[in-house]
Amino acid sequence: MTDQRRSCIDCGTKGCDGKGARRPDFCLTDSMPDGLLDESLKHYVDGEEAEILRTAATVEHDGYLRWCRVQETVEFAKRMGYRRIGIATCVGLLNESRILARILRSHGFEVFGAGCKAGMVCKTDVGIDPECCEVGQNTCNPVLQAEVLNHEGTELNIMMGLCVGHDCLFYRHSKAPVTTLVAKDRVLANNPAGALYTAGTYYKRLESDQ
Repeated sequence: MTDQRRSCIDCGTKGCDGKGARRPDFCLTDSMPDGLLDESLKHYVDGEEAEILRTAATVEHDGYLRWCRVQETVEFAKRMGYRRIGIATCVGLLNESRILARILRSHGFEVFGAGCKAGMVCKTDVGIDPECCEVGQNTCNPVLQAEVLNHEGTELNIMMGLCVGHDCLFYRHSKAPVTTLVAKDRVLANNPAGALYTAGTYYKRLESDQ
């Protein structure tokens, strides 16, 4: 592996958390490009981005080690004053999304969902290799999911288990802020971090020999 510039992912001290630990020589706080910090802080002066940041901090504080992510999502949406919530769901998680919609509706939200296979477009019609039809004939359409929710005027969208890559497209095209509730992992019961926790044992094979 070629030499790479070290960054936060190479840090073992977490000196940035304000608990007095010494920061490493390559700490991003001390070596970031000129102007980036100040430019980022401009987003938090006023407007929706500032409100999202501050509201997220209150949810983190009030629910720390107490609330599950579903409850955190409900509280965040309430505190932001959102009324219309969209759910972008994998059709393999429709049952879970129905449960989520029921919970959200019980708190007074209007909920609209868009499944990944809406429109029923064959994979080969959009240039996907016919071989990929072996695991399903119709393509996921995350751009359509985003545009449908945009059309419905949702104020917050919740991503429920879209495939890797499809989620990228949904995030890119959603006009409303997006929060992720479920990250799909068909092997690990939608717990992709499980592979990281067992990277020294069961999932050691994930590391390349190259």
